[in-house]
Amino acid sequence: MPPALRAVLGKLITTLIVLFGVSILIFCIARIIPGDPVRIALGPNASQDMVDALRAQMHLDAPLVTQYVYFLRDVLHGDFGMSLYSKRPVIADIAQFLPATLELMIVAGIIMVGVGLPMGILAARTRDRWPDHLVRVITLLGVSAPGFVWAVVLMLIFAYFVPIFPIAGRISNSFQIPQVTGFMLVDTLLAGNLAAFADAFRHIILPACALAVTGIGQSARLTRANMVETYRKPYAEMAQSYGFPAGRIARRYVFKPSLIPSLTVIGLDFASMLGGAFLVESVFAWPGLSRYGVNVILVKDLNGIVGTVLVIAATFLIMNIIVDLLVWWLNPRFRLGGRS
Repeated sequence: MPPALRAVLGKLITTLIVLFGVSILIFCIARIIPGDPVRIALGPNASQDMVDALRAQMHLDAPLVTQYVYFLRDVLHGDFGMSLYSKRPVIADIAQFLPATLELMIVAGIIMVGVGLPMGILAARTRDRWPDHLVRVITLLGVSAPGFVWAVVLMLIFAYFVPIFPIAGRISNSFQIPQVTGFMLVDTLLAGNLAAFADAFRHIILPACALAVTGIGQSARLTRANMVETYRKPYAEMAQSYGFPAGRIARRYVFKPSLIPSLTVIGLDFASMLGGAFLVESVFAWPGLSRYGVNVILVKDLNGIVGTVLVIAATFLIMNIIVDLLVWWLNPRFRLGGRS
């Protein structure tokens, strides 16, 4: 078996084991949170017979181990149960809200990489000069505050003082776009409505930037640190002594080796956006899975909580596998079968 395929299979097995452990952990935590989910769902005026019937339907009257067996059986059949918050199957809620969050993450990831890496390269090429100091100050500001703080700041600047961007939703109510993929930018293009695409793009800019600010600072700082270290390598110093153009040295001899150690952290930052989007989506009224997760936690919707956390964990683990494959592709020592 090729080493790459063996490594991927090993990662997949590890991912399944971790997901199994996460399912046990979140299942137990969701059931020890104070409050009766059945009474919260039915309201204070529900009769005791109604409460007992729903509790039996959800198997909450059974021992905890038996409850988990029922839960695991349903999950293996693709059923996360009914949501007490939306009164719909949790899998239907995930299918509705997850594309909005993934679209927000993808745009935020593009902004994070498209802004953070060039800033890191600029800082490394001008190290210990004023552009380097400016980038370091900006990145420090980026990583020093959470995403929801930047969400409020961006909203005040670009929606209140300079009203350029909208602050709520994915698209204006005047546009009726058929849902094909769930990604609004894609669906507007499939519908051939460029005005709707522009409107959806304007809606996603502020939440995506708020979600990406911390990642921009992190990726820029890592890229700068790794490139500065790589500039001290003998082959980079030799290229400089031969008089190679500075841009060529930065692109071909310094940036690519420096990207390998940074890629892992950048990939994990991208995956963590799914969890970090909870408050950003709430601030911008973005109808995504993270905002749905906040709502199900507030009403102690057991099935909704477990389903949301498992999706977040699976996304994080899948992104970890993708990052490992990218590192393998970028590092010739792995591709040629050598040791790192």
